[in-house]
Formats: sequence, structure tokens, C-alpha cells
Amino acid sequence: MAVPAAEAPRTQGPGGEEAVASSEVTLSGDEIAEVQGGGYTAALLWHTAGAFTDAVSQGARDAFAELGIEVIAETNAQFDAAQQANDVETVMALSPDIIISLAIGPDAGAEAFRPAVDAGVQLVFLSNVPQGYVHGQDYVGIVTDDLAAMGITAADLLADALGGEGEIGYIFHDAAYYVTNQRDQAFKTWIEINYPGIEIVAEQGLADPAAAEEIATAMLTRNPNLDGIYAPWSAGPADGVLAALRAAGASDVALVTMDLDTNVSLDMVEGGNVVGIAADEAYNLGRTMAIEGAYGLLGKPAPAFAVVPAIGVTADNIVEGYRQSLAADPPQEVLDAIG
Repeated sequence: MAVPAAEAPRTQGPGGEEAVASSEVTLSGDEIAEVQGGGYTAALLWHTAGAFTDAVSQGARDAFAELGIEVIAETNAQFDAAQQANDVETVMALSPDIIISLAIGPDAGAEAFRPAVDAGVQLVFLSNVPQGYVHGQDYVGIVTDDLAAMGITAADLLADALGGEGEIGYIFHDAAYYVTNQRDQAFKTWIEINYPGIEIVAEQGLADPAAAEEIATAMLTRNPNLDGIYAPWSAGPADGVLAALRAAGASDVALVTMDLDTNVSLDMVEGGNVVGIAADEAYNLGRTMAIEGAYGLLGKPAPAFAVVPAIGVTADNIVEGYRQSLAADPPQEVLDAIG
């Protein structure tokens, strides 16, 4: 009996929504003029701080400025759901017309943002949607990465580095989170579909990022001929894998991961284990969220689930990669290492 061909990975929203390219989220000249004349305000309620959030925030601020929308607040909940609820309450006292945010936890997020929904604020979410919220009624839209493209990009980067042949280890995020689950699965599926010369000889789930070094060490011990490893993201998991590779003296094992971060970028430009990083257009995420906020003000239906493109970053294009992803140059220590 013939085995059916595996389907190419496809990005879907948390509720199975079809992905729409962020390039399709646009406003006409008349729509821009209407928003510019409205005297509207917006608040940015972030879940954490860092280079990624900074880039999303800058993209949103730039788009809001072009639309004549004043940003009246920006907060950082430090991944604390109670703090996020407090941030919503504080910001609601300023009566913003738009709030863009990443909701921390589906249930806690549903409660935290309820005052904004009840007040008719236009809500646009990054990646997560609060439990029970209805698109077009409680919120304008969700914007995130093209998750399948991220996984496919990581697979191509590793396969290129290995010349299409070798044995690899696959470390995936062992938690029910559609963003990492789809990225990880796309990597695995793409390797299996397109690279018959590459065999995944070890698979291990990762629930706690701090366990990555231990997992990678065990993988290397059991599979001494390992040629490459996939880590689900950079800050934490890939750092742990790098530490294991260095401790084992495994300088010839290629590592690929997701999301630009200083440690993995530095290793890559110094010719270490990291051969490629799949990144998203974080700045573009913010721009798209801001434009969707304007959709809400205009009563224009926005796509339920919009995605920004993935970028493959190597030592050869790291400066351009940072600029395209984060709208910033790499950290100084990375630039110094490039020379």
C-alpha cells in the first residue's frame, strides 16, 4: 500500500484560523486621512521587555505616528498575569481607543482585558487570544509569525549546513502552545519531506528551558555520530545546547534555532556551532498590529489571524537579518566579532 505524501506545513491560528499575509493588512489614503483626523490614542501593554518587544513596540509606534494616533502608555507585565490585569486597569483610566498586547494566559487574559472589551476599546493581540473572546466582536485580530515558514526556514538552514546528509537530534517544546508547536512540527515535517539524506535519530521534548543542556548532553552521549541539533528557540534552549556542545568538545555539531539573540548570534559569527537562526519580522508585527487597530476604529473587518514573514539568518547576512527582523543593528559585541 502506497504511503500518502506528507503535506507541507501550513500556519494556522490558535482556533484553526487560516493565515493571511501581513502585507494584505493595508489602509487606503482616504482611510488614513479619516483616522488622522480622529484624535485617537493607543496604549501598548507588553508581556515582557527585550530586543523583540522593543522592535514590536517601535513598529507600532512608527505606524501610529503615521496615522496621527498618540501613544499614551506603554507597560511591561514581566510575564505576571496579575500585573497585566493591573496594567489594563491603570491604562483604562486614560481611556485609550486602541490597546495592543500579548495576553498572558488564556483564562487570566480573558479576565484582565474584560474592562477594555466592555468599554469598546479596539484590542489587537500578539500571538495569543484570551479564552472565549470572539473575533470582530471582542477583539480586532491576532498577529504573529508565519509559524510554518519559521520551521521550514530552520530546516533549510540546517540541511544546507549539513549538505543534505547526516544524523540530527530534534529538541521540541513539550507544552501545549500553538506557536512553538507549529514551528517545531514544521521543522520536523520539512526535514522528513525534503531531505531523505537526513535522519532524525533522537527526539526529546523540553518543558523547562533550563533542562536543555542536560537533554543535549544525553543526546550526544547516546548518539556519538550526531551531525546537527535543532533547538526550539534561542534564549534558554539553544544556550543550553551550546553549553553541552562546548563541554563535550563537539565543535563539528551544527546547531540551528529560532529568534535572534546575542549569545547564539555571537557563536554564529565566531564560527561556532550555530549555523543559522530562523527569525521573524518583529518590527513588522508591531506595524501590522497598529494598522489593525485602525481597522477597528474604522469598523473595517480585519483578518482573524495575520502573519509576518520568516527570515533565514546566517553569519553572512546577520546585519541585514537584524535590520529586517528587529529594525536595529546587531548588539555591539556581535558587530565587534564580525570585525
